[in-house]
Amino acid sequence: MSEIPKHYDPQSAQQEWFPFWEQRGYFNANPGTGKPPHTIMIPLPNVTGALHMGHALNGTCQDLITRWRRMQGYEALWMPGTDHAGIATQAVVERRMLEEEGLTRHDVGREALVNRIWKWKEVYEKRIVSQQKSFGASCDWRRIRFTLDDVCAKAVRHTFFKMFRDGLIYRGKRLVNWDTFLQTAVADDEVFEEDIDGHFWTFNYPVVDESGAPTGELIRFATTRPETMLGDTAVCVHPTDERYTALIGKSVKIPVNGRIVPIIADALLADKEKGTGAVKVTPAHDPNDYACYLRNPHIGIINILNPDGTLNEYGQEWKGIDRLAVRDKIIEKMSDLGHYEGVEDRRIPLKHSDRSKTPVEPYLSDQWFVKMDDHADGKPGLAQMAMDAVEDGRVRFFPSRYAKTYLDWLGEKRDWCISRQLWWGHRIPVWTHTSGKVICFEGEGKPPEVVKDPEGWSQDPDVLDTWFSSALWPFSTLGWPHQTNELKAFYPNSVLVTGHDILFFWVARMILMGEYAMGEVPFPETSLQGLIFGKSYWRENKEGGITYVSHEEEGPGIHSKWEKMSKSKGNVIDPVEIINAYGADAMRMALASSATHSPQIDLDRRRFEEFKNFTNKVWNGSRFVLMNLTLTTSDLMEGLKALELDDEWILLTLNQTIKEMDTHLTGYHFDRAAMSSYTFFWDKFCAYYVEMAKPTLFGKREASKTKQKVLTIVLLAAIRLMHPIAPFVTEEIFHLLKEKFPGLIDADVDPLTNDAITALLSPACAVAPYPKECSLPFSDNVSETFALVQNIVTSIRNVRAEMQLPPSTSTDVLIEGETALLEKHQEIITSLVKIKNLHFNPKEMPSGFTSSISVQGFKIVIPLPESLQEKEKERLAKEKEKLEKQIASLKSRLSNPQFVEKAPQELVEQIRAQLKEAED
Repeated sequence: MSEIPKHYDPQSAQQEWFPFWEQRGYFNANPGTGKPPHTIMIPLPNVTGALHMGHALNGTCQDLITRWRRMQGYEALWMPGTDHAGIATQAVVERRMLEEEGLTRHDVGREALVNRIWKWKEVYEKRIVSQQKSFGASCDWRRIRFTLDDVCAKAVRHTFFKMFRDGLIYRGKRLVNWDTFLQTAVADDEVFEEDIDGHFWTFNYPVVDESGAPTGELIRFATTRPETMLGDTAVCVHPTDERYTALIGKSVKIPVNGRIVPIIADALLADKEKGTGAVKVTPAHDPNDYACYLRNPHIGIINILNPDGTLNEYGQEWKGIDRLAVRDKIIEKMSDLGHYEGVEDRRIPLKHSDRSKTPVEPYLSDQWFVKMDDHADGKPGLAQMAMDAVEDGRVRFFPSRYAKTYLDWLGEKRDWCISRQLWWGHRIPVWTHTSGKVICFEGEGKPPEVVKDPEGWSQDPDVLDTWFSSALWPFSTLGWPHQTNELKAFYPNSVLVTGHDILFFWVARMILMGEYAMGEVPFPETSLQGLIFGKSYWRENKEGGITYVSHEEEGPGIHSKWEKMSKSKGNVIDPVEIINAYGADAMRMALASSATHSPQIDLDRRRFEEFKNFTNKVWNGSRFVLMNLTLTTSDLMEGLKALELDDEWILLTLNQTIKEMDTHLTGYHFDRAAMSSYTFFWDKFCAYYVEMAKPTLFGKREASKTKQKVLTIVLLAAIRLMHPIAPFVTEEIFHLLKEKFPGLIDADVDPLTNDAITALLSPACAVAPYPKECSLPFSDNVSETFALVQNIVTSIRNVRAEMQLPPSTSTDVLIEGETALLEKHQEIITSLVKIKNLHFNPKEMPSGFTSSISVQGFKIVIPLPESLQEKEKERLAKEKEKLEKQIASLKSRLSNPQFVEKAPQELVEQIRAQLKEAED
């Protein structure tokens, strides 16, 4: 056998084992193997840059489940791929093009921009895949898909065509959230609201008669966006507001442009208790005003903006100027005209695009929509179909609380805006003729009618919302609409593992698209992970604000708090950096142990250090066992005989851990699974069983053979239990174990030995069978007996620690009581504690300096060196002084009648209990 290095080298293991797995096809999943299928679709990362820690967390959880199921005998497919991420990717490339070359998309044209983005995609997709492989992602890398590749594009065209034919897709003018930076619509769920310092300006409009002459009356109103008065089409009041009832039906003139607009009554828009009670109405630039227009269509609608946020021809003298720059000019002109009344500072909510982080404008434009509401004949629509799937239990969420969030959102049944004014993405497959004829074409290229007679035809310039194509991911990746063998084998998928932040964007839409296109939900279970927060550090600056600093500056004057990871806050943790510093196994263990069902995961670097130490413990514990194995292959194949208490205990504990792991992973409790494997290996196997085995191993007795078999069986099971979480170190140890037993052949002895032999006959830990609970004819009361022995050991250790005995110092231990059971297993006690002589029920107890404790009916006495006597006196004196001060303080409070009478009764009783405890 090759020499076992003293230290585990994670980088070396990663470089060796990932190519080993991939080249031998261990990650490949194929239809028709006869194995039960298990499918996970990767939440496809955007080709906009590098992966972040959130990707690493979700990737670890998905890989964990996939490796576990693969080892259980499933044909486990983890489908890899990336998303073209229309808005985000085009924005990144355009921004770089502008910064480096001073060019806009309009300078280079549609085809050239798209070609540039394809080149970007090739670079960053390779980078993403390389990162995923670096942490051990066991995807079937032969099958990697991209949302714009030919397979996915065909599925997108087919779906659009089918929905268009079924009347579920329509085009219409709607008020949308408009990103003026990216010049595209963004969905309601792609917008976040942030309070900013703003203003309320108060103006007035003069009431005019039929000829347009002023009547002398004024209507006052306040607004946060004065520039929008250029698009006003009415002034609205409440129908029961006595101040204005006589004016309803009359008109006002907008001073800055001279437009005459009506005064209307609308109880849903105007609130007579708020402000002036009058509201200016700008239907094209405010959602509430737009709703008012739908109820009062006679007022009309005027869009004053160009797509880039500048004013159009309705801006008159300010045409071509950005709407924010026009704001002050409008205020100045209204002031000059005598219609400006004042301003009030106020915090106002402002919507921002999640894509560009810039403010969005409500904007009237032609868009494509998917109908979400129920059909006219009462049949459930897309939203209701997706709701039914959760309400009847065909889709379950882990944790279950997200079901309500999901149902509340879908319950609004808002139509889905699926068009984006971009050049990168799936172009909408609709052609329109100047005559008004419209063709939706499913095939590639142009429709036959357009090819035959191209005059007058034009394709819609918009592309589809990225979420439209990614909603088809569970089946488009498998070749749909073709009925492929992969589709038959791996749809529906088994589970979706993703972040809770895309519950609406992606999860809900996949469910409704699966129901619509496939007639079956895409996955029965969804595990939703929390968002990772990092600790940010800052100091106050001279201006009264804060300056973010590096975590390395932690110290006096530096404040910290947990915040969502952000480069600007300096709390981003790079997965590649962590892998290089601590190893992929340590990162995976840290992430898995943090994957609670909490919506927020607080993560700092100490977590990685902790699991780097654990990885080293796994290596060192395994190395000790391997270096002390003298078993031959034939020895191992003989089976287990003459088990002792510690052997039976560790095997029963292993059984319990296997059961726990299955329960935790079935319920997607990744943190509990990680800690179960951690606790078993460190606290049970290394801290107890290996220590208890040492006297037998080093004593070279016949019993050593049985101990070595149990050590081999348990170590082999432990690393297989841990493999889905920490694949590299466990694969390394697995192969070292294989080297120990050359020429091994299948045999049928006891269940535990059979399991070990089957595992070692596997070519790799990655494809070895996952451990199962094995039954053996164990002795009665094994757990209870060992718990007693363990309690005695713990008590002795506690006394030694309290008396500050050095770990290397041996002492006598005397035990009184019904000690027959302890005498039988005294070797376990002496293997776990430094004991010179262990005495049971001695005729005389030592009279010198001792420490004693009572445990479960036993009295344990430990004679102590005289050198510790003075130290112990000092310790007891300090303890006595501390207790006396505590007693005095408690008595003082209880002697105060006012306190006793006025304080809550439970507090008084609590203090009395503390006093009694201190006095005792």
